[in-house]
Amino acid sequence: MHISVYKMLVLMNVGWILTWSNNSSAAEAASEKLIIGDFSAGSLDKWGSKEFKDRTGYELANLSGVTVLKAESADSASGLFKEQRIDLQKTPFLNWSWRIENRLGNINEQAKSGDDYAARVYVIVSGGLAFWRSRAINYVWASTSPKGKIWPNAFAGDHAMMIALKAAKDKTGTWYTEKHNILTDLKQQFGMDIRYIDAIAIMTDTDNAHGKATAYYGDIYFSMK
Repeated sequence: MHISVYKMLVLMNVGWILTWSNNSSAAEAASEKLIIGDFSAGSLDKWGSKEFKDRTGYELANLSGVTVLKAESADSASGLFKEQRIDLQKTPFLNWSWRIENRLGNINEQAKSGDDYAARVYVIVSGGLAFWRSRAINYVWASTSPKGKIWPNAFAGDHAMMIALKAAKDKTGTWYTEKHNILTDLKQQFGMDIRYIDAIAIMTDTDNAHGKATAYYGDIYFSMK
């Protein structure tokens, strides 16, 4: 995604400055389960889009009787994001499910030319006007990097860390459920205690290696445990 992680960080900062007062109450009202993406209910409420090179198609689709979010990318890079301030001391665990229909082939995901992913979910910490203080963790479905590998994004450097949750050995056309402690992951990746995140994003992108990918995303929510 040609500098898209970096651009997303900057755009999130601007949007968060403008809308923080509307979203901060959501964190205060956080309960045991805080819904972020209610796709199964047919809702994309408060999700926005950012386009970097052409448009990845995102739409709600019925898959085996369940409504999910479908993403189709062909040499494109655009993402969906939701600005919402989350108190990680109340709901530290990010939960979601995803599947991909194909991998992206033999690409170098640590290089700019191969910074593409069939599926990714990421969390963003806004630096406000000081955008260089922004941080992001990308949980990605890697095509060539081994599962568990962690590396700085090829464009954004150590401001955006990539974590390969799924890799080439994981099956295509199969749903996987994820649960990750964002509070702990932020501490491990950036060496600081970060209580709040300011946005969650989804992206399926294929613009750097000029490939194609189809992915599906299930509901996304935060939980206490």
